[in-house]
Amino acid sequence: MSETRWAVLPAGRAAGARTRGARIGDEVIVWSREAEQLEGEAEELDGEAEQLEGEAEELDGEAEQLDGEAEQLDGEAERAGEGTARSELSLVTQVGRAFQQAHPRIPVILDHGRHLVIDGGKTLRQKEDTCWRVEPLLPGVTVVDRPARHPGRVDPIAAGLVAAVSRPPYEADTTWLAQLPTRHSTSAGFGQAADRAAAALDALGYATSRFPVTVGGGRSANVIAEKAASPDVVVVTAHLDSVNIAGGPAAAAPGADDNGSGSAGVLLLARLLAGLSWEHTLRLILFGGEEQGLFGSKQYVASLSPDERSRIRAVLNMDMIASRNGPQSAVLLEGAAVSQSLIDDLAAAAATYTGLRVETSLNPFASDHVPFIQAGVPAVLTIEGNDSANHHIHSADDLLDHLDYELAMEILRMNVATLAGWLRPAPGPAPRPAGPVVSWAPGRLDVFVTGADHGLYHKAWTESSTTEFERLGGLPGGS
Repeated sequence: MSETRWAVLPAGRAAGARTRGARIGDEVIVWSREAEQLEGEAEELDGEAEQLEGEAEELDGEAEQLDGEAEQLDGEAERAGEGTARSELSLVTQVGRAFQQAHPRIPVILDHGRHLVIDGGKTLRQKEDTCWRVEPLLPGVTVVDRPARHPGRVDPIAAGLVAAVSRPPYEADTTWLAQLPTRHSTSAGFGQAADRAAAALDALGYATSRFPVTVGGGRSANVIAEKAASPDVVVVTAHLDSVNIAGGPAAAAPGADDNGSGSAGVLLLARLLAGLSWEHTLRLILFGGEEQGLFGSKQYVASLSPDERSRIRAVLNMDMIASRNGPQSAVLLEGAAVSQSLIDDLAAAAATYTGLRVETSLNPFASDHVPFIQAGVPAVLTIEGNDSANHHIHSADDLLDHLDYELAMEILRMNVATLAGWLRPAPGPAPRPAGPVVSWAPGRLDVFVTGADHGLYHKAWTESSTTEFERLGGLPGGS
């Protein structure tokens, strides 16, 4: 059996090697099944280094700086590591630490949380599991990217919604959901959670309904709420069920993070978006049967006609958004090629309205965005960064004590700002005066008006200039 030689390099310093490797976050792994081929690639990289040294000599003023960078690169390469695998390399995508818990003896070469590179695993590539997937590691691909931050223009409507994101109602909903003994898809606790969510959405003015879901030999349901507008639809989803894999259906499964955090997020977004008129229809779905194999979302997507699918502009799915698993508040935006524009919109909103560190992946797995993507519908998952460092999920230990509410607020700020752009505010009546025109000085007029979003706006005229309307305050949906 031939061996595989591999090396892990910092992504920022490995541009020349990416076509022969795979990028996973801040690192690029390169590999070869033949020692001679790897040595040839090393010689090619050495040649590139010599060329850079020649250019450095020509640029006397930059030579010392380049030498310093070369020394830094050498140090980074030494820290990154290299080695020899006994067989082919495989890519693993997992929920939590599910794969490592199931196969603790398989060597892990690169650990990026949700994504692993392992030595071997070829015999596992055809195995179906709801919590992990093994596939070939292909060269020239980006498994996980780190897009640069590019803040955009602040939109007044989006900014007002972002400012209205509030912890108390979110925490109250998460707490109520997590105090149920279990929300297993076929349990009485799930029924209670569905009833409470439907009542809350109905009270906000949404048209609510239930979609029956078959889970094995049992029954569950999706809770659906809609604010109708144009035929085009924007969908916001999360799964409402929880699970204790080791303990079974009757065992304690508080599911605070997985997925009380996402379900409470749907309810908070419903409150924020209910008070405004939108150009497109808003549909909210809380799925059942997710933990047993995406039954709620699979059956829902299968029920849609081709025309109904074509009218879905975007699907935003939230699954585990409240556990901070590293030093930075981070989010992974996961979709597929059909989702790229949605991912770009979310990344721009994160840069504009939050301090989130963003990673992206076009390798969708194991949440309710997947059935939409498989049907050709643009869908994206927002999930806490490095979710596999969360060892509490799928057990009785997925408790409120482990949640980071500020992380959840940041992800929800990103989400609501993005949704405002996808839904588009409906055209409203022209602003009406909220008070008299005020003259502050000779040659100057100031006008204050109430906009269609119930915010207070100001515009000024002078003898030499005119300002645009600026939003002074007022919450969406206020009076």
